[in-house]
Amino acid sequence: MTPNERTDTPKEEWVADDDRVIGTAVRWSIAVIGIAGLLAGVGAWWFSRTPPPDALAEAEPALATRLPEDDPATPAPPRLPFEDITAGSGIDFVHENGAYGLKLLPETMGSGAAFADFDGDGDPDLLLANGDLWPWHDYSADRSRPTQRLYLNRGDGSFIDATDGSGLDTSFYATAPVVGDFDGDGRPDVFIAAVGENRLFRNLGNGRFTDVTDAAGVAGENTDWSTCGAFFDADGDGDLDLFVCNYVEWSLDIDLSVDYRLTGIGRAFGPPTNYAGRHNRLYRNDGNGRFSDVSGSAGIEVSHPVNGRPEGKALAVIPVDIDEDGRLDLVVANDTVRNFLFLNRGGKFEELGVETGLAFDPDGHATGAMGMDTAMLGGVARRAIAMGNFAGEMTSLYLSQGTPELYADQSSTSGIGPPSRLALTFGVFFFDADLDGRLDLFQANGHLEREIHKVQPSQAYEQPPQLFWNCGDDCPRRFLLAGEGDLQRPLAGRAAAYADIDADGDLDILITQVGGPPVLLRNDQQTGNRWLRVRLEQDGPNRAALGASIRLDAAASPRQSIMPTRGYQAQVMPAAVFGLGADRHPVEVVVTWPDGAESRHPVTGLDREMIVRRAAVAQ
Repeated sequence: MTPNERTDTPKEEWVADDDRVIGTAVRWSIAVIGIAGLLAGVGAWWFSRTPPPDALAEAEPALATRLPEDDPATPAPPRLPFEDITAGSGIDFVHENGAYGLKLLPETMGSGAAFADFDGDGDPDLLLANGDLWPWHDYSADRSRPTQRLYLNRGDGSFIDATDGSGLDTSFYATAPVVGDFDGDGRPDVFIAAVGENRLFRNLGNGRFTDVTDAAGVAGENTDWSTCGAFFDADGDGDLDLFVCNYVEWSLDIDLSVDYRLTGIGRAFGPPTNYAGRHNRLYRNDGNGRFSDVSGSAGIEVSHPVNGRPEGKALAVIPVDIDEDGRLDLVVANDTVRNFLFLNRGGKFEELGVETGLAFDPDGHATGAMGMDTAMLGGVARRAIAMGNFAGEMTSLYLSQGTPELYADQSSTSGIGPPSRLALTFGVFFFDADLDGRLDLFQANGHLEREIHKVQPSQAYEQPPQLFWNCGDDCPRRFLLAGEGDLQRPLAGRAAAYADIDADGDLDILITQVGGPPVLLRNDQQTGNRWLRVRLEQDGPNRAALGASIRLDAAASPRQSIMPTRGYQAQVMPAAVFGLGADRHPVEVVVTWPDGAESRHPVTGLDREMIVRRAAVAQ
């Protein structure tokens, strides 16, 4: 447009036209300046850069980047077949979680199992905890209230249902059985954690029990949600005290107000981040059938430093002598908040999870910790603590770092990390699956949401268990995935427990499923390896010597602890099972008793159970 033409054009149009011309010129100027600056910067980098080193033809990758299966020095795992024998075992249990479509958080957390010799005939029996129907819902007439279920071992690995008339045929929303002889009569009693008030049953013998909860004073509050527990001697007086894990503050109204939802699924099981935590409880055994709640005075109530609210959301506990001072400490796995380590200072406890490296993952984050176990690994006898975590988080493997009070999570370098990342892991335990003398790691997996694949295609509700075979100290990575047969079948796994149900020396596995039947897996390994099982008996209140440790021969050999509390909502037989490989012949068994005394006992035969008895010790 020329100046003369403007006179015939409305002012608004030529002003706008000038604005467009000026704007275009400015944008081009900025672009030219930017390109020039970029070229100048590239030129300066080009002439000032450090020349690259000469390339090496056929360069080999660094050893540290190789996977174990790529290294020819890594031995292959042995065949470790497990067969599902549930159908013919006599175990007809089906877990009742009370679900009726509302998706309440306790419904997906499952319930536990305990192997113990409840009838005193020498073989492992089985107790399965059961849920209940919700009292506010009107169920159909064909859905009756369930009870706990007791199965007695016939001696050959098959079971008979002995629930009726046992005293355990009671209905309440149970979560986990906890086994210990609290009254010192030589028979294993049972505490059962629950949503609501907990229960304590005294063993009368021959598979009969009586409810002594009220007299003992261990019910807790009817607003508690207890998830697990452990009998152990907290104060060193010889009898068994009781630690109880509490999870979150939960009720129907709280669950409905959280109203957690997932796109494509609708209402879903909300994470514990939406719920307040609860204090755990420590009950001191007063020696007369009664317990006193000493949680506050003993130092196991952990509150947030800012808001003062309970900080724990506990799903697992392991009593273990972390600092090797002769007193049992407590490691507590918390879901989505930091883990606790309570060091025992003589009946009083000091929480030092952060200081010892057990509170968080390597990035300083709290994990969705579920089940947990501990063991001494390898020829250097390093303590390991394994914790199963939520989907997307590797199973944690904390290893002691030159001192018994310092730990680092070495899951990635151990071989457990990457294969466990996608799994949502509940039950975990160490055991020697092939009896080669090295402890392997087993974990039971399963998601919370039945339709999780709709929003996370990499996830599934039913997930196969995982068995990590211990390759040994000299392998690039200690653990390799192993197992075959029915062990690879996907399950909605929760608790996992082990016992030698058929007396053949190797350890068999039971896995509970939420809202379904358990799975009993018989270990059919055929390695030919020798074994020795050691069980302890002593006079006094702690007849099974819970808290004792056992090793074979040399003082430097890895020791095993006598502690039935393992994994997630599970109890195992209180015995030490030593795999001996093909040619090891130990000379003696060395026992460190709960009071610190040591005794040595000659090994007179292999492939058998050795019972070590100790007479009363004068106090």
